[in-house]
Amino acid sequence: MTYCCGILVREGLVLIADTRTNAGLDNIATFRKLHILEEPGERLVAVATAGNLAISQAVLSLATEGLENAETGKLETLMTQPSMFRVAQFLGEAVREVYRTDGPSLEQRGNGFDVSMLVAGQVRGGRCRLFMVYAAGNFIEATSDTPYLQIGEHKYGKPILDRAVTYKTDLFDALKIGLISMDSTMRSNLGVGMPIDLLVYRRDSLETELVYRIEPGDAYFGSLRDSWSQALRAAHLAIPLPPYRLPE
Repeated sequence: MTYCCGILVREGLVLIADTRTNAGLDNIATFRKLHILEEPGERLVAVATAGNLAISQAVLSLATEGLENAETGKLETLMTQPSMFRVAQFLGEAVREVYRTDGPSLEQRGNGFDVSMLVAGQVRGGRCRLFMVYAAGNFIEATSDTPYLQIGEHKYGKPILDRAVTYKTDLFDALKIGLISMDSTMRSNLGVGMPIDLLVYRRDSLETELVYRIEPGDAYFGSLRDSWSQALRAAHLAIPLPPYRLPE
């Protein structure tokens, strides 16, 4: 399992992904799930993946090495698409192509075609956008009303994003809230774990502002975990006890 979240705010974009991949309690490995493609001044495309590792790696390889356009005969990649909408469409096409070749054999062996992806960024002349691509190749987009998307083991971190993130949230506040969401997920699910990869992108800059990997023992993340736990304890202690009592 894994957990990735993307947050789109007025100032830009945050993407956070863990790196844990496991096939049982005794088979745990680390793989990068946040992939960044950048041509400074022209475009920034970031993809975070969840689900079957072999499927997601095949989709990314196909999308970066190229698919032939049936109409033009030309080889296209994620980095040749004219807009972020077309980037999301193209990634969906790559998902469907991998399903065409691998899906039937997976299903014959009782394995589902399990993959989902967050794709985000900006192409020069277009808007900064964030999409979630499903296993069927279709996708949805984050909006100012719901400025975040999640894939993987999302239920533990969702309440924090629901309560704290708005489209007007400061860019680095969004990063902090995203990390709290990641910490809450890690606390409740052993299938999500360090290292944690993150990206911060400022709207219209067309280059990454921050790419960072949080390793075990990271001082800031440790402080964030402790501060959040203390704040939760203080908050519940400050709330009056329920007035409900059995009748005397």
